[in-house]
Amino acid sequence: MRLKQYQGKGNIYFLIFSLLLVLFPFVYEDRNLLIIFTQIFIFAIFAMSYDVLLGFTGIISFGHAMFFGIGAYSTSIFMKRFEPEVLYVILAVIVGIVISATVSYIVGLLTLRLKAHFYAMLTLALANLFYVGAEKWRSLTEGADGFTFRIPEVFRDRTSFYLICLVCMIVVYFLLMRLISSPVGKVLLAIKENEHRTESLGYNVLHYKIIASVVAGIFASVAGSLYALSLRFVNTSVFGMDVTLDALLMTIIGGVGTVIGAIIGSGVIEFAHYGLTNLAKVHWIFERWIIFFGIVYILAVMFFPKGIVGAFHMIKDRINSKKISKEKDDNEKLTG
Repeated sequence: MRLKQYQGKGNIYFLIFSLLLVLFPFVYEDRNLLIIFTQIFIFAIFAMSYDVLLGFTGIISFGHAMFFGIGAYSTSIFMKRFEPEVLYVILAVIVGIVISATVSYIVGLLTLRLKAHFYAMLTLALANLFYVGAEKWRSLTEGADGFTFRIPEVFRDRTSFYLICLVCMIVVYFLLMRLISSPVGKVLLAIKENEHRTESLGYNVLHYKIIASVVAGIFASVAGSLYALSLRFVNTSVFGMDVTLDALLMTIIGGVGTVIGAIIGSGVIEFAHYGLTNLAKVHWIFERWIIFFGIVYILAVMFFPKGIVGAFHMIKDRINSKKISKEKDDNEKLTG
């Protein structure tokens, strides 16, 4: 009951905040900030897809970027070979989703029987396989150099694209919230808590893990498609290990298994990246912004071990417990 109340309140707050974000480009004209928010929405979708594995099911993957890259390349290749029309963009995204779902199903079927650390390393190897494949298949991908492509007018307009990415993020958020509250979501959470006990209750654990893998792969592909459209360029970096690490950091900093934490984490990471990059213009020491970025992450983990959302709930629980104890003391004084 308490979980449902929390989800209900969280959804209302999320809708209010989303409405403010819809109004933002019409009341505050700042091209740079618009681009940053667009990137936050895209990586929030990617981080939420990773949270399906880590937060819902307790699966650690080091190769999640392969689905991100599949979506990015599917959209880019379609846009390069066909006319820049909305219909082809939709078809490209669907093709990316189908390929990612198929690959995630096959990968899950072959690897999810392994122990957690073996699975993590094997997914890293598979992601590197896609990276090498994209680098060598130059006739299709043009290798590490990558290629540019044209996109429809509606996606070239920054405000329109901002709103498209925002709507996609909102839809993904509510789909995942629905997944959590569904019977499948409850089994996934049970697997995370105690896999052996869930299996002893008669559930096919591998079956549910594959479902989580496919769902995560689909949403990661959507994020990759939007990322490629935002840059109008793609190269092999979309398969890089750092892309997966970004999703991992966003999930951990925001709060594992909270969905909304992935969105908050993506905002923190993107704004930290933007701020530290700008500081490089102030002093040369900030040119090594990645070092400071690491410090930000270490501090976040030290002070928010359960993520920002987890820390908020800990503070809220402490306040509530103090109120309850105070009310109990007052009642004892009155009765005494």
